[in-house]
Amino acid sequence: MTPHLSFLLVLSTSLVACVQVDASADSILEYNRDIRPILSENCFPCHGFDEKARQAELRLDVMESAYAERRGTTAIRPGSLEKSEAWTRITSRDEEQVMPPETSHFRLTEVQRGKIKAWIEQGAPYAGHWSFIAPKKAELRANTAENPIDVFVLSRLIEEGLLHSPEADR
Repeated sequence: MTPHLSFLLVLSTSLVACVQVDASADSILEYNRDIRPILSENCFPCHGFDEKARQAELRLDVMESAYAERRGTTAIRPGSLEKSEAWTRITSRDEEQVMPPETSHFRLTEVQRGKIKAWIEQGAPYAGHWSFIAPKKAELRANTAENPIDVFVLSRLIEEGLLHSPEADR
């Protein structure tokens, strides 16, 4: 691979990553798709279902526990960053207060922090595990395409601000 081609590959990958970050900042976040993976990786080891590993008697994997008031604070207050102790801890510069702690091997990226921030601002809706949610048939918008799947593809292209390629010559 030539250096020029390598540079273009890295540049295009970076641009795609930037587009994905911008797209998620403006869209409605889904707990199972956008938030649960971040919390599972960085928070649930200490604030999850395992009673033996749980710290501060706080479960972030269960909505009732995350929203509950403890000692005058709430871990996650839907719609309020200022009243969400989890957000205060995530953004803290104090090494005694910051979450995840510096001594752990867990780290939140800026993109992950941005998603958590947007999720709390959007009301911090939890959802059951995806495997327990019955699938729902998606409604087709105006179907002018030959194949119903084309409606979904075209919808996503429009959402991303892209155009599809013209049909190829047979």
